[in-house]
Amino acid sequence: MFLFPITLHKPNLMSKKNTKYIFVTGGVTSSLGKGIVSASLGLLLKSRGFNVTIQKLDPYINIDPGTLNPYEHGECYVTEDGAETDLDLGHYERYLDAPTSQNNNVTTGKIYQTVIEKERKGDFLGKTVQVIPHITNEIKRRIKILSKQNYDIIITEIGGTVGDIESLPYIETVRQLKWELGESNSMVIHLTLLPYLASSGELKTKPSQHSVRQLMESGIMADVLVCRTEHKIPKDQRAKLAQFCNVPLDNVIECKDLETIYEVPMYLQKQNFDDVVLKELDLKSDKTADLKDWKNFLKKFQNPKKTVEIALVGKYVSLQDSYISIAEAFKHAGADLETEVKVRWVYSGDITEENIKDTLKGVNGILVAPGFGDRGIEGKVLTAKYARENKIPMLGICLGMQIMTIEFARNVLGHTKANSVEFDTATPDPVISLMEEQKNVIDKGGTMRLGAWKCSLKNGSKLSEIYGNKNISERHRHRYEFNSDYLQEFEKNGFLATGTNPETGLVEALELPGHPFYVGVQYHPEYKSTVATPHPLFRAFIKACETSK
Repeated sequence: MFLFPITLHKPNLMSKKNTKYIFVTGGVTSSLGKGIVSASLGLLLKSRGFNVTIQKLDPYINIDPGTLNPYEHGECYVTEDGAETDLDLGHYERYLDAPTSQNNNVTTGKIYQTVIEKERKGDFLGKTVQVIPHITNEIKRRIKILSKQNYDIIITEIGGTVGDIESLPYIETVRQLKWELGESNSMVIHLTLLPYLASSGELKTKPSQHSVRQLMESGIMADVLVCRTEHKIPKDQRAKLAQFCNVPLDNVIECKDLETIYEVPMYLQKQNFDDVVLKELDLKSDKTADLKDWKNFLKKFQNPKKTVEIALVGKYVSLQDSYISIAEAFKHAGADLETEVKVRWVYSGDITEENIKDTLKGVNGILVAPGFGDRGIEGKVLTAKYARENKIPMLGICLGMQIMTIEFARNVLGHTKANSVEFDTATPDPVISLMEEQKNVIDKGGTMRLGAWKCSLKNGSKLSEIYGNKNISERHRHRYEFNSDYLQEFEKNGFLATGTNPETGLVEALELPGHPFYVGVQYHPEYKSTVATPHPLFRAFIKACETSK
């Protein structure tokens, strides 16, 4: 019997540019801030001269968050190419000042849908379809698809917590990829929690040790440990974590609770987080991280010279993550104007004719938020009427613009039963209606008008002055539209359509001349606001609120 040595060859899966991969996992508990840590790392690496993107893998079986109630998962964020994605992609864009795409958000639902469709077509040649290799191969394909865009570094955040049954295929995929990609081409950052016991006055490392051990049981060694904590980590505790979690002492990074998420990049930079990561990936950069503009933003944000209070009137205000892009857009534009924007969160379902004056008393402006369904609609209509009649600056976004349309039709045009067909299919005056191509749509997910659409602004309008441009592009997420049958009547009575889609003629924006600021837009300007480029519409709205004080 002859025995021959067997040589195992790792598949060469690297792109021509030799893209490096960073995987960010979480342990102990969810909602520790993997998205903020990933975005902060992306900002630091970008400032060092690397071309970086960030991707989110979500373990839930929904195809995307498009059909999820915001109370389930927070805001549904929309990319330029029309993907309905996790809200963390908003953080990625706000920090990197670069657009993401449908390839930056992957769900278990998408993975299984793709694999099952391939099985139905016979692509697997009669093989038994299994989690390994078929599901993990599809996850791998989705992770690596971004490398075709020649990124230097791809950061992949894995949702959930190590040990969750839903996350197991993703963790196994990371194990396979680390082996296939080879040394220094990939690394794992594990974000964990150090709970503080007030009774004994100490941070506890044991949950983090168990979390790292669970990761090791899956065949993955963490390269860097980022520890969320309420207090500074003592040297002996840091050394203990390094010893028991098999990471170098310099690779134990403290991530203390801070006043604002925008402080995190600098806090991590002080601990040489970017240097640690570059060393693990065997990358060199002669460029130091220049966060001058970021620090300037933070300085103005934390030291405002003025203050305004804006009422955000919506349906999901008890979970503020439902409107996180709007809240962050206020911060970006407010800092640019050196103005603190205090948000008064108002549930529209509580607003009545009797209490609206007290509910909105003292606010300098009102924003009527996006949403779906008829709950709380009449409270929003009352809000639009109150802002219009009392000359309070108001911005209506998506459903907010539709609410302004309904209110004007009822109280100015005299169509007392005017409504959207979304709320009343039998309304005699459907001032908001369905597009023809939407009338036979049965599936709810991914069937709205989504992503970037062009908009032409009228010369001399407030909006053209705000944007400084006649032709703009903004992101959409809606199914119902302004009914152009009523356009002439609206404009005759002073509510002007100053933004329209150049191809379809659909109304994109309405404004009321003579009012300090009464603007409704069908699109979502908040999706395009970043720290580096505050959105001009939010900036103009806040400025109008300052003037109205």
